[in-house]
Amino acid sequence: MNGTQIRPACPDDEEGIRRFLARLSLHTQTLRFFTGVANPAAGLVRTLLAVDEHRDALVATAGGDEIVGHAMSYRGGCSDVEIAVVVADQWQGIGLGPRLVDTLLMRAAVRGARTVGMDVLGENRRVLRLIRRFWPDAEMTVASGAVAVTAMIDRHGLFAE
Repeated sequence: MNGTQIRPACPDDEEGIRRFLARLSLHTQTLRFFTGVANPAAGLVRTLLAVDEHRDALVATAGGDEIVGHAMSYRGGCSDVEIAVVVADQWQGIGLGPRLVDTLLMRAAVRGARTVGMDVLGENRRVLRLIRRFWPDAEMTVASGAVAVTAMIDRHGLFAE
């Protein structure tokens, strides 16, 4: 993962996020958004970049400015913070997703979040395995092909070994 950087998203990332989303395979788009987003609408792009008192967003970049990962959180709902993460197909399986989650959750914990929630498509076996491994006490509820996960935030880094 040399050459990757995780930083807060900003409005200047709009075109980079649009390109990032368009390059994701349909499978990866579906695992993240539960549908394809080949031509992401401007509203979706703005939502993914929104940072305010309720929302946080991070991007992972490689080679300077190419976006290869995105993570976001929303304060509210059933947990203190709800999260969603997506990593470019060619960057999956090397630990970038867990790094994004750790960074996002550490930022949420600083703001007082103690629990995290997420919805994971039932066929997303890789993410469900990670959750079972690193959050063995997580509550999981299956409904309509998705798994609703609620867990405690570990302030020392969820995926830290």
